[in-house]
Amino acid sequence: MSGEIDTEDSLDLLLARQPVFNKSQDVIAYALLYRGDEATERKFSDHLATSSVILNTYASICQEGEVRSLPCYIKLTDKTIMSEHFPELPKEHFILEVLGHSDITPEFIERVKELNQLGYRLALSDYKPVPKYDPLLNLVHILKMDIQSIPLESIPELVKKLRPYHLELLADKVETQEEFRKCYELGFSLFQGYFLSKPEPVKGKKLGSSKMLLLQMMVELQSPTATAQSVEQLVINDPLLTYRILRVVNSAAFNLNREIESLSHAISLLGFEQIRKWVSLFLVTDTQDKPVELTRSMLIRGRMCELLAEMLGRDQPINNFITGLFSKLDVLLDMELPELLEQVPLQNDVKAALINYDGQLGQILEQVSKYEDGDFEQIDLLLDQQFYEVAYRHSLNWSQQVMKSLSDK
Repeated sequence: MSGEIDTEDSLDLLLARQPVFNKSQDVIAYALLYRGDEATERKFSDHLATSSVILNTYASICQEGEVRSLPCYIKLTDKTIMSEHFPELPKEHFILEVLGHSDITPEFIERVKELNQLGYRLALSDYKPVPKYDPLLNLVHILKMDIQSIPLESIPELVKKLRPYHLELLADKVETQEEFRKCYELGFSLFQGYFLSKPEPVKGKKLGSSKMLLLQMMVELQSPTATAQSVEQLVINDPLLTYRILRVVNSAAFNLNREIESLSHAISLLGFEQIRKWVSLFLVTDTQDKPVELTRSMLIRGRMCELLAEMLGRDQPINNFITGLFSKLDVLLDMELPELLEQVPLQNDVKAALINYDGQLGQILEQVSKYEDGDFEQIDLLLDQQFYEVAYRHSLNWSQQVMKSLSDK
């Protein structure tokens, strides 16, 4: 897989997405993240007017082997909402988000009413139980509450008062699985936050036999005496794993011109580094009891780390891929990171990056993590910003190809 990607079609702004989940922790929409300054807002509005790039990548997802488009939440400033040049957007693809700190004047209320009557789905963010929001409750469809700023014990009474408005309630800034469970019980139907990025460690948990086999392959692939045949011998008694590896190698993610029929053939053609990458992928995707979005986010992070390393001319970008991919392995496996790293055969610089963001691997991992969170001001840019957006967008597309190739297990 080549690291060369085209920057000519880059958006001239930094853009990321954050999933919105339903009660089953399935992704049903994405919130688009971008800088809140006026210049970026203007650029973003221009791109929305010709929204194909956003819809084809940022709204696109592979679910159960099928590629589909999900609606996107977009935060709009008062100025954009009141503008005479408000872009006409495909209503099935965008949910317009009214900011909680908006100046709710009679003119503003009338404009929100117009957008409602035009058929747009509307959300009100940062809702608090104060009178200034009351005129909007009959106009919006979704109410977002920051559960870090509203005491959870006060929410049952609040939910009761809101019931006549027939609103969908979205719990925002849900940081742990415990908070997710509480919000679920309180009557929220939508959830946003980083609760999928926090592990729930199970004391004394050990890796299963299939994962141990994959780890043995990783060890062998790093051995200076390894051969294609020695690696193949490790999995010769696991035909399902061999089939899955060959299925992915022959998928669009590799774009090869010939069919690969054996693991040793694949190794000979692609090299140990690419096979090591895919063994790592199987290690993180072979988990049935976690939301699919966790695996998707790991793939995106790993690929973006690798791409930035390639653009910077760093040695062995594969190690950046593995660093990014494994940065959420503790969440996936419900194990404390130090305990997990004792069982996973990784190089010391990868382990140092995972624990403390140390070294060049850690530098890129930290930048990618901040990009994903929309903390664009906190990134010490090592490249022009267009490279970050293109790398992120490429990683979204790449993860979709991988998810599709892995869907038939």
